[in-house]
Amino acid sequence: MKQLYEEVAYVAYHFHWPHDQILGLEHPERRAWVDEIAAINRRLQERPREDAWRG
Repeated sequence: MKQLYEEVAYVAYHFHWPHDQILGLEHPERRAWVDEIAAINRRLQERPREDAWRG
């Protein structure tokens, strides 16, 4: 049950989808969205920030 709460919170936080819509997804599809959000976040973190090197 904890994993379900974590997945719903993660998708809701990032995509702003309503609770009922996220719960309506089958677990494999919800998990795929969680994985995709994580991949997006990794890519954003790896991208150098333009203002990080400015003085």
